[in-house]
Amino acid sequence: MVKIRLKRLGYKKNPVFRIVVLNSTTKREAAPIQQLGFYNPKTKEMKLDKQSALDWIKKGAQPTKTVQFLITNCTEEGTLNYIKKETQKLSKKAQAKLQAEKEAAAAASASEEA
Repeated sequence: MVKIRLKRLGYKKNPVFRIVVLNSTTKREAAPIQQLGFYNPKTKEMKLDKQSALDWIKKGAQPTKTVQFLITNCTEEGTLNYIKKETQKLSKKAQAKLQAEKEAAAAASASEEA
């Protein structure tokens, strides 16, 4: 079976990946059938030949979960459409304080209307 998967490059604690088409029985570092692009997870930089990847999928190649995520979140030019989450995780005390402020503001606006 042919797979589309990541081939790890880069040095210790600084990974860079190539998106390659390989036979599933070969090792990760083996010579690929075709190289489709690269992906740097630290900088969220990516360049992918999306049309070629979709052609391989039509031929029966199975992408890994990570590669499938990269293909679906890829623009037509082959760059990653990364949206940074704007929500912040708050502690329980901070959440309670925020909720109390919202309730106080709601009560104040209700008393002004009356």
